[in-house]
Amino acid sequence: MPKQKTHKGTKKRFRLSASGKAKHRSAGTSHLAGRMSQKRKRNLRGTTTTNDTNSKMIAKVLAGNSY
Repeated sequence: MPKQKTHKGTKKRFRLSASGKAKHRSAGTSHLAGRMSQKRKRNLRGTTTTNDTNSKMIAKVLAGNSY
């Protein structure tokens, strides 16, 4: 029986916390930030967590390989 491969795109974008939640960088932080308000840019800093449904799917495609 073959093993499940890690989804490489998911591996680059998510990390699993100790409790199993998926942490990720906020969307919209790469470029074109000059038109955003300072409050919006400040709130997009750091990492956020996904909801439980998405965390389960992300943990499945990571196949136990959280980096």
